[in-house]
Parts: sequence; structure tokens; C-alpha cells
Amino acid sequence: MATHAGTTTEEFAASVRQWVNTARHPTLKRPYTELVYQPMLELLAYLRANGFKTYIVSGGGIEFMRVFAEEVYGVPPEQVIGSTIATRYELRDGTPVIVREPNLDFIDDKAGKPLAINKFIGRRPVMAFGNSDGDFEMLEWTTAGTGPRLAAIVHHDDAAREFAYDRDSHIGRLRRGLDEGPKRGWLILSMKDDWKAVYPVPAR
Repeated sequence: MATHAGTTTEEFAASVRQWVNTARHPTLKRPYTELVYQPMLELLAYLRANGFKTYIVSGGGIEFMRVFAEEVYGVPPEQVIGSTIATRYELRDGTPVIVREPNLDFIDDKAGKPLAINKFIGRRPVMAFGNSDGDFEMLEWTTAGTGPRLAAIVHHDDAAREFAYDRDSHIGRLRRGLDEGPKRGWLILSMKDDWKAVYPVPAR
């Protein structure tokens, strides 16, 4: 919030684009845009090919994700929902701009996810996919609707190809979902056992 306060949304997007084009994961040594999950990309493409509208609902910053979401996931900016920073409208040299403030506006996590979906989409999803207990309420709300419903949790249990973490992780903790998910009919997807590939094959 502090480092980008006072910048316009266009300036922030340019900063994100520069980072996306240059940053590499410290241990996997690949661009972050190549460290998206191949099964997720295949699922998104399959759903869109069959008439579904797909959204990203993340605890991450919405203006950060919108810069690359369409290029990487095929999800346009207006179908990205995330945490938001407070902004203000002002004129700079006679040009209207939207400026970031050093204040948090909304955290799109846990119970915030159903609230944001209802606010920005206005429909209860028929499918929802998550990978941590921060997604629990979104999956719970999705499967509480009438008619066919699907909820699935990706379990990060592949230390060889990605990372293994769940119950005791400081970020992305998955405890309640593992315990309650199967009782609710949610699918628990093992990265190690269920995914033939984790990341897309990098372009040569």
C-alpha cells in the first residue's frame, strides 16, 4: 500500500507489467507467468468451450492480477475479482486519473469471497475451485445452491514437482478443507497423484 501510494492505475499497471516480464521464481528459475497450473488452464478452456463464463476470485490484488490474467488465463479484466486498495479520482495537468491511496479497501478472502462474488457477479457460481481454507466459504456458498454443483480443492502435496504444504503452512493453509471437504462431497485433488503435468511446457 505504501510503496505505490500516489501512483495512478496506469502507472501501477506499467510497474506490474515490468515485473511480470522480468521476475523469475527464486527456486524454480522460471517466469511467474509460466508457473500457472496446466490442469487449471485446461479446465478453464474446457469450460469456456462448453458455454461457461469463468472468473478468477483471489485474495491477491485485483489491479495486479488484471494486468496479466487475460494473457495467461484467458480471463478478461472484468472477470477478475480480488482484494482492492482505496483509490481517488483527481485531475493531473488537466487529465483525469485514478490514484492509489495507502489504505486497504477490501480483502477478498474467506467470507469476503462470497460477498465479492455476489457484489460483482450477482450470481452464485455452479462450480468453484480452491486450494486453501481461504476458499472454504466460497466453496460452501457455491455448493449450497440448488441444482447440480461442483466444488474441488487442489491439495499441494507434490514436493518433487512443486511444493508440499497444507495443515501447518503459514500461507495457503489447508486444514478445514481437508477435514470437512469430503464429508460435503467436495473433490480433493492431489497434485502428486491426479496431475500428469503441473506446469505448462515452456515455449522454445
